[in-house]
Amino acid sequence: MEINQPAAKFQDISIAPMHTTEHILNQTMVRMFGCERSRNAHIERKKSKCDYTLPCAPTEEQIAEIEERVNAVIAQNMPISIEFVTRNNIPAGVDLGKLPADASDTLRIVRVGDYDVCACIGTHVENTSEIGNFRIISHSYENGTLRLRFRLA
Repeated sequence: MEINQPAAKFQDISIAPMHTTEHILNQTMVRMFGCERSRNAHIERKKSKCDYTLPCAPTEEQIAEIEERVNAVIAQNMPISIEFVTRNNIPAGVDLGKLPADASDTLRIVRVGDYDVCACIGTHVENTSEIGNFRIISHSYENGTLRLRFRLA
């Protein structure tokens, strides 16, 4: 089975909680705003940021709701599971739009309970109970892009 090997940064266990949170945040944004998953993400251990394409800036109430929804998912203590599938057997709802052209035929699929599923090569926690509390520390909206900056406590 040929599988792409991730860069060392994606194997860093110290960013696993933040990386798993990115999955939850992405799915929350898709559900709340009908947008695509983040088009740009910078995931680090202490703080991270994700960019989303939206037609208008969210309200402060919506920003607070994003934070509440992400924390509600984390609090469900969902297991994170990994499976390997061929491109012919991709689960429903998995977007391969960001997949590199040279990606192997066998893909690694990561599930956050029954909340999110996507192709991913990164390191994740085993259960959302290992994540901690999600907090949006700042946000900005410019030219159709919402940038969320966040950390875990």
